[in-house]
Amino acid sequence: MNLEDINAIKKLLSVPQKIVIVPHKNPDGDAIGSTLALWHYLQNKGQQATVISPNDYPKFLKWMPGNEYILNYEKENRQAKRKLNEASIIFTLDFNHLGRVGQLEEPLENSNAEFIMIDHHQEPSDYANITYSDVSMSSTCEMVYNFIESLGDTSDITTEIANCLYTGIMTDTGSFAFPPTTSRTHRIVANLIDKGAENSNIHNEVFNTNTPSRLHLLGCALKNLVILEEFNTVYITLSQEELDSNNFKKGDTEGFVNYGLTLDEIVFAVIFIENKEEGIIKISFRSEGDFLVNEFASSHFSGGGHNNAAGGRSDLSMQDTVSRFKSLLKNYKNKLNP
Repeated sequence: MNLEDINAIKKLLSVPQKIVIVPHKNPDGDAIGSTLALWHYLQNKGQQATVISPNDYPKFLKWMPGNEYILNYEKENRQAKRKLNEASIIFTLDFNHLGRVGQLEEPLENSNAEFIMIDHHQEPSDYANITYSDVSMSSTCEMVYNFIESLGDTSDITTEIANCLYTGIMTDTGSFAFPPTTSRTHRIVANLIDKGAENSNIHNEVFNTNTPSRLHLLGCALKNLVILEEFNTVYITLSQEELDSNNFKKGDTEGFVNYGLTLDEIVFAVIFIENKEEGIIKISFRSEGDFLVNEFASSHFSGGGHNNAAGGRSDLSMQDTVSRFKSLLKNYKNKLNP
Protein backbone atom coordinates (compact mmCIF):
# COMPACT_ATOMS: atom_id res chain seq x y z
CA MET A 1 0.00 0.00 0.00
CA ASN A 2 1.23 3.49 -0.73
CA LEU A 3 1.61 6.11 1.99
CA GLU A 4 -1.25 8.23 0.70
CA ASP A 5 -3.73 5.36 0.95
CA ILE A 6 -2.43 4.34 4.37
CA ASN A 7 -2.89 7.86 5.71
CA ALA A 8 -6.36 8.09 4.16
CA ILE A 9 -7.42 4.83 5.83
CA LYS A 10 -5.96 5.89 9.16
CA LYS A 11 -7.99 9.08 8.95
CA LEU A 12 -11.18 7.19 8.10
CA LEU A 13 -10.69 4.76 10.98
CA SER A 14 -9.75 7.48 13.47
CA VAL A 15 -13.47 8.05 14.12
CA PRO A 16 -16.31 5.54 14.67
CA GLN A 17 -17.65 4.14 11.41
CA LYS A 18 -20.36 1.74 10.33
CA ILE A 19 -18.50 -0.73 8.16
CA VAL A 20 -19.62 -3.55 5.89
CA ILE A 21 -17.16 -6.17 4.60
CA VAL A 22 -18.12 -8.15 1.48
CA PRO A 23 -16.52 -11.24 -0.13
CA HIS A 24 -17.37 -12.58 -3.59
CA LYS A 25 -20.28 -14.89 -4.37
CA ASN A 26 -19.65 -18.54 -3.46
CA PRO A 27 -16.87 -17.50 -1.08
CA ASP A 28 -13.90 -19.78 -0.57
CA GLY A 29 -11.38 -20.06 2.26
CA ASP A 30 -9.49 -16.92 1.26
CA ALA A 31 -12.69 -14.87 0.96
CA ILE A 32 -14.12 -15.97 4.31
CA GLY A 33 -10.74 -15.94 6.04
CA SER A 34 -9.89 -12.41 4.90
CA THR A 35 -13.31 -10.92 5.67
CA LEU A 36 -13.48 -12.47 9.14
CA ALA A 37 -9.90 -11.48 9.93
CA LEU A 38 -10.64 -7.88 8.95
CA TRP A 39 -13.92 -8.01 10.90
CA HIS A 40 -12.11 -9.09 14.08
CA TYR A 41 -9.48 -6.40 13.59
CA LEU A 42 -12.01 -3.59 13.07
CA GLN A 43 -14.23 -4.76 15.94
CA ASN A 44 -11.23 -4.80 18.25
CA LYS A 45 -10.41 -1.24 17.17
CA GLY A 46 -13.87 -0.11 18.30
CA GLN A 47 -15.50 0.01 14.88
CA GLN A 48 -19.00 -1.29 14.15
CA ALA A 49 -18.40 -3.88 11.43
CA THR A 50 -20.50 -6.51 9.67
CA VAL A 51 -19.58 -9.19 7.15
CA ILE A 52 -22.24 -9.75 4.48
CA SER A 53 -21.74 -12.76 2.24
CA PRO A 54 -23.64 -12.77 -1.09
CA ASN A 55 -24.70 -16.38 -0.45
CA ASP A 56 -23.86 -19.49 1.53
CA TYR A 57 -20.45 -21.17 1.63
CA PRO A 58 -19.08 -24.64 2.45
CA LYS A 59 -19.55 -26.24 5.84
CA PHE A 60 -15.79 -26.85 6.16
CA LEU A 61 -15.33 -23.08 6.62
CA LYS A 62 -18.05 -22.57 9.23
CA TRP A 63 -15.83 -23.44 12.20
CA MET A 64 -13.94 -20.19 11.75
CA PRO A 65 -14.08 -17.69 14.65
CA GLY A 66 -16.77 -15.10 13.97
CA ASN A 67 -18.61 -17.24 11.41
CA GLU A 68 -21.85 -17.02 13.39
CA TYR A 69 -21.96 -13.25 12.86
CA ILE A 70 -21.78 -13.34 9.05
CA LEU A 71 -25.01 -12.24 7.36
CA ASN A 72 -26.09 -14.31 4.35
CA TYR A 73 -27.61 -11.82 1.88
CA GLU A 74 -29.88 -14.46 0.36
CA LYS A 75 -31.28 -15.64 3.70
CA GLU A 76 -31.02 -12.49 5.85
CA ASN A 77 -31.85 -9.97 3.18
CA ARG A 78 -33.68 -7.36 5.24
CA GLN A 79 -31.02 -7.15 7.95
CA ALA A 80 -28.22 -7.12 5.37
CA LYS A 81 -29.86 -4.32 3.37
CA ARG A 82 -30.20 -2.24 6.51
CA LYS A 83 -26.50 -2.65 7.27
CA LEU A 84 -25.62 -1.70 3.69
CA ASN A 85 -27.80 1.41 3.81
CA GLU A 86 -26.18 2.50 7.08
CA ALA A 87 -22.60 1.81 5.99
CA SER A 88 -20.13 4.68 5.79
CA ILE A 89 -17.32 2.37 4.62
CA ILE A 90 -17.56 -0.81 2.54
CA PHE A 91 -14.55 -3.11 2.22
CA THR A 92 -14.66 -5.50 -0.76
CA LEU A 93 -12.28 -8.43 -0.37
CA ASP A 94 -11.02 -11.11 -2.75
CA PHE A 95 -12.73 -9.71 -5.86
CA ASN A 96 -12.24 -6.65 -8.00
CA HIS A 97 -15.42 -6.29 -10.04
CA LEU A 98 -18.92 -5.81 -8.67
CA GLY A 99 -20.22 -8.43 -11.08
CA ARG A 100 -18.69 -11.02 -8.73
CA VAL A 101 -21.21 -10.51 -5.92
CA GLY A 102 -24.45 -11.75 -7.48
CA GLN A 103 -27.55 -10.06 -6.07
CA LEU A 104 -25.38 -7.73 -3.99
CA GLU A 105 -24.20 -5.91 -7.12
CA GLU A 106 -27.08 -3.42 -7.33
CA PRO A 107 -27.09 -2.35 -3.64
CA LEU A 108 -23.32 -1.91 -3.76
CA GLU A 109 -23.55 0.19 -6.91
CA ASN A 110 -26.18 2.38 -5.27
CA SER A 111 -24.26 2.86 -2.02
CA ASN A 112 -22.80 6.24 -1.05
CA ALA A 113 -20.22 4.64 1.25
CA GLU A 114 -16.45 4.94 0.84
CA PHE A 115 -15.23 1.78 -0.89
CA ILE A 116 -11.91 0.10 -0.05
CA MET A 117 -10.83 -2.84 -2.22
CA ILE A 118 -8.29 -5.44 -1.12
CA ASP A 119 -7.69 -8.04 -3.80
CA HIS A 120 -5.07 -10.02 -5.72
CA HIS A 121 -6.88 -10.80 -8.99
CA GLN A 122 -5.94 -9.29 -12.33
CA GLU A 123 -7.53 -6.30 -14.08
CA PRO A 124 -9.24 -4.52 -11.17
CA SER A 125 -12.14 -2.21 -11.98
CA ASP A 126 -12.23 1.33 -10.62
CA TYR A 127 -15.26 1.37 -8.31
CA ALA A 128 -13.27 1.78 -5.09
CA ASN A 129 -12.12 5.04 -3.51
CA ILE A 130 -9.03 3.24 -2.23
CA THR A 131 -7.66 0.23 -4.11
CA TYR A 132 -5.05 -2.14 -2.71
CA SER A 133 -4.45 -4.51 -5.62
CA ASP A 134 -1.43 -6.77 -6.03
CA VAL A 135 -1.57 -9.78 -8.37
CA SER A 136 1.76 -11.08 -7.07
CA MET A 137 0.22 -11.87 -3.68
CA SER A 138 -0.52 -15.46 -2.70
CA SER A 139 -3.91 -14.57 -1.27
CA THR A 140 -6.14 -11.78 -0.06
CA CYS A 141 -5.41 -12.99 3.47
CA GLU A 142 -1.72 -12.21 2.96
CA MET A 143 -2.81 -8.74 1.81
CA VAL A 144 -4.98 -8.24 4.90
CA TYR A 145 -1.92 -9.08 6.99
CA ASN A 146 0.00 -6.43 5.03
CA PHE A 147 -2.90 -4.02 5.51
CA ILE A 148 -2.79 -4.48 9.29
CA GLU A 149 0.99 -4.19 9.24
CA SER A 150 0.82 -0.96 7.20
CA LEU A 151 -1.40 0.54 9.88
CA GLY A 152 1.23 -0.38 12.49
CA ASP A 153 -1.00 -2.93 14.22
CA THR A 154 0.63 -6.37 13.88
CA SER A 155 0.79 -6.44 17.67
CA ASP A 156 -3.02 -6.40 17.60
CA ILE A 157 -3.28 -9.68 15.67
CA THR A 158 -5.19 -12.01 17.97
CA THR A 159 -5.49 -15.78 17.86
CA GLU A 160 -8.85 -15.37 16.07
CA ILE A 161 -7.33 -13.15 13.39
CA ALA A 162 -4.35 -15.48 13.03
CA ASN A 163 -6.59 -18.52 12.53
CA CYS A 164 -8.64 -16.73 9.86
CA LEU A 165 -5.61 -15.44 7.96
CA TYR A 166 -3.81 -18.79 8.11
CA THR A 167 -6.88 -20.54 6.69
CA GLY A 168 -7.09 -18.23 3.68
CA ILE A 169 -3.38 -18.39 2.92
CA MET A 170 -3.32 -22.18 3.27
CA THR A 171 -6.32 -22.75 1.00
CA ASP A 172 -5.42 -20.22 -1.71
CA THR A 173 -1.84 -21.47 -1.98
CA GLY A 174 -2.84 -25.13 -2.22
CA SER A 175 -1.24 -25.77 1.17
CA PHE A 176 1.73 -23.57 0.19
CA ALA A 177 2.39 -25.39 -3.10
CA PHE A 178 1.37 -22.78 -5.71
CA PRO A 179 3.94 -20.44 -7.31
CA PRO A 180 2.76 -17.19 -5.62
CA THR A 181 3.86 -18.69 -2.28
CA THR A 182 7.00 -16.71 -1.43
CA SER A 183 9.47 -16.61 1.44
CA ARG A 184 7.50 -13.58 2.65
CA THR A 185 4.35 -15.75 2.68
CA HIS A 186 6.11 -18.30 4.88
CA ARG A 187 7.39 -15.61 7.23
CA ILE A 188 3.86 -14.27 7.61
CA VAL A 189 2.55 -17.80 8.26
CA ALA A 190 5.26 -18.35 10.87
CA ASN A 191 4.23 -15.14 12.59
CA LEU A 192 0.58 -16.20 12.51
CA ILE A 193 1.49 -19.48 14.21
CA ASP A 194 3.38 -17.48 16.82
CA LYS A 195 0.21 -15.41 17.26
CA GLY A 196 -1.82 -18.55 17.94
CA ALA A 197 -2.88 -19.96 14.57
CA GLU A 198 -3.56 -23.66 15.15
CA ASN A 199 -2.10 -24.89 11.86
CA SER A 200 -2.70 -28.62 12.40
CA ASN A 201 -6.29 -28.12 13.58
CA ILE A 202 -7.00 -25.74 10.69
CA HIS A 203 -5.79 -28.32 8.17
CA ASN A 204 -8.00 -30.97 9.77
CA GLU A 205 -11.07 -28.71 9.81
CA VAL A 206 -10.68 -27.82 6.13
CA PHE A 207 -9.46 -31.07 4.58
CA ASN A 208 -10.39 -33.91 6.94
CA THR A 209 -14.11 -33.46 7.45
CA ASN A 210 -15.30 -35.30 4.35
CA THR A 211 -18.66 -37.03 4.14
CA PRO A 212 -19.14 -40.41 2.46
CA SER A 213 -21.20 -38.71 -0.26
CA ARG A 214 -18.37 -36.30 -1.08
CA LEU A 215 -15.90 -39.18 -1.46
CA HIS A 216 -18.38 -41.02 -3.66
CA LEU A 217 -18.72 -37.85 -5.77
CA LEU A 218 -14.93 -37.65 -6.03
CA GLY A 219 -14.91 -41.24 -7.25
CA CYS A 220 -17.52 -40.33 -9.85
CA ALA A 221 -15.46 -37.33 -10.97
CA LEU A 222 -12.27 -39.37 -11.32
CA LYS A 223 -14.15 -42.05 -13.25
CA ASN A 224 -15.24 -39.33 -15.68
CA LEU A 225 -11.68 -38.03 -16.13
CA VAL A 226 -10.57 -37.83 -19.78
CA ILE A 227 -6.94 -37.49 -20.85
CA LEU A 228 -6.15 -35.64 -24.09
CA GLU A 229 -2.53 -36.71 -24.51
CA GLU A 230 -1.98 -34.67 -27.67
CA PHE A 231 -2.60 -31.49 -25.69
CA ASN A 232 -1.24 -32.58 -22.29
CA THR A 233 -4.71 -31.82 -20.98
CA VAL A 234 -7.19 -33.50 -18.67
CA TYR A 235 -10.85 -32.70 -18.15
CA ILE A 236 -13.58 -33.92 -15.80
CA THR A 237 -17.34 -33.61 -16.20
CA LEU A 238 -20.03 -33.75 -13.52
CA SER A 239 -23.67 -33.62 -14.55
CA GLN A 240 -26.48 -32.35 -12.37
CA GLU A 241 -27.78 -35.91 -12.15
CA GLU A 242 -24.41 -37.12 -10.84
CA LEU A 243 -24.29 -34.29 -8.29
CA ASP A 244 -27.82 -35.05 -7.10
CA SER A 245 -27.29 -38.80 -6.86
CA ASN A 246 -24.26 -38.17 -4.62
CA ASN A 247 -26.09 -35.75 -2.31
CA PHE A 248 -24.02 -32.75 -3.46
CA LYS A 249 -23.49 -29.94 -0.94
CA LYS A 250 -21.86 -26.56 -1.59
CA GLY A 251 -18.08 -26.95 -1.57
CA ASP A 252 -18.08 -30.70 -2.26
CA THR A 253 -16.24 -30.32 -5.59
CA GLU A 254 -13.56 -28.02 -4.12
CA GLY A 255 -10.14 -29.23 -5.26
CA PHE A 256 -11.40 -31.91 -7.66
CA VAL A 257 -9.86 -30.14 -10.67
CA ASN A 258 -6.38 -30.34 -9.12
CA TYR A 259 -6.27 -34.13 -9.39
CA GLY A 260 -5.65 -33.83 -13.12
CA LEU A 261 -2.40 -31.98 -12.54
CA THR A 262 -1.03 -34.85 -10.46
CA LEU A 263 -0.64 -36.85 -13.68
CA ASP A 264 2.79 -36.84 -15.29
CA GLU A 265 3.15 -34.54 -18.33
CA ILE A 266 -0.24 -32.88 -17.77
CA VAL A 267 -0.16 -29.08 -18.10
CA PHE A 268 -3.85 -28.15 -18.24
CA ALA A 269 -6.70 -29.49 -16.05
CA VAL A 270 -10.36 -28.52 -16.30
CA ILE A 271 -13.60 -29.50 -14.58
CA PHE A 272 -17.04 -28.86 -16.05
CA ILE A 273 -19.90 -28.88 -13.52
CA GLU A 274 -23.52 -28.62 -14.59
CA ASN A 275 -25.74 -26.20 -12.65
CA LYS A 276 -29.30 -26.54 -13.87
CA GLU A 277 -30.65 -23.97 -11.40
CA GLU A 278 -28.51 -21.25 -13.01
CA GLY A 279 -28.70 -22.82 -16.47
CA ILE A 280 -24.93 -22.89 -16.91
CA ILE A 281 -21.88 -25.10 -16.92
CA LYS A 282 -19.46 -23.86 -14.26
CA ILE A 283 -15.83 -24.33 -15.23
CA SER A 284 -12.60 -24.36 -13.24
CA PHE A 285 -9.23 -24.17 -14.98
CA ARG A 286 -5.83 -25.07 -13.54
CA SER A 287 -2.41 -25.18 -15.17
CA GLU A 288 1.27 -25.83 -14.55
CA GLY A 289 4.05 -23.57 -15.76
CA ASP A 290 3.53 -20.78 -18.27
CA PHE A 291 0.12 -21.66 -19.68
CA LEU A 292 -2.11 -18.76 -18.63
CA VAL A 293 -5.56 -20.08 -17.79
CA ASN A 294 -6.89 -16.63 -16.87
CA GLU A 295 -6.39 -15.53 -20.48
CA PHE A 296 -7.95 -18.75 -21.78
CA ALA A 297 -10.96 -18.32 -19.48
CA SER A 298 -11.51 -14.65 -20.30
CA SER A 299 -11.10 -15.19 -24.05
CA HIS A 300 -13.50 -18.11 -24.37
CA PHE A 301 -15.61 -18.68 -21.25
CA SER A 302 -16.54 -15.28 -19.74
CA GLY A 303 -14.12 -15.85 -16.88
CA GLY A 304 -10.81 -14.91 -15.38
CA GLY A 305 -8.67 -15.26 -12.29
CA HIS A 306 -4.98 -15.99 -11.85
CA ASN A 307 -2.26 -17.18 -14.22
CA ASN A 308 -2.57 -20.79 -13.10
CA ALA A 309 -6.06 -20.87 -11.56
CA ALA A 310 -9.20 -19.39 -13.08
CA GLY A 311 -12.91 -19.90 -13.51
CA GLY A 312 -15.47 -19.50 -16.26
CA ARG A 313 -18.92 -20.44 -17.43
CA SER A 314 -20.81 -21.65 -20.47
CA ASP A 315 -24.47 -21.27 -21.44
CA LEU A 316 -24.24 -24.27 -23.77
CA SER A 317 -25.08 -27.85 -22.86
CA MET A 318 -22.42 -30.02 -21.26
CA GLN A 319 -21.79 -31.87 -24.52
CA ASP A 320 -21.53 -28.67 -26.57
CA THR A 321 -19.35 -26.98 -23.93
CA VAL A 322 -16.88 -29.85 -23.91
CA SER A 323 -16.88 -30.01 -27.70
CA ARG A 324 -16.14 -26.30 -27.92
CA PHE A 325 -13.38 -26.63 -25.34
CA LYS A 326 -11.72 -29.46 -27.22
CA SER A 327 -11.93 -27.57 -30.52
CA LEU A 328 -10.07 -24.63 -28.95
CA LEU A 329 -7.10 -26.67 -27.80
CA LYS A 330 -5.55 -26.98 -31.26
CA ASN A 331 -4.96 -23.21 -31.16
CA TYR A 332 -2.89 -23.61 -27.99
CA LYS A 333 -0.98 -26.79 -28.76
CA ASN A 334 2.42 -25.07 -28.84
CA LYS A 335 1.78 -23.53 -25.41
CA LEU A 336 0.67 -26.79 -23.80
CA ASN A 337 4.10 -28.32 -23.50
CA PRO A 338 5.28 -29.72 -20.15
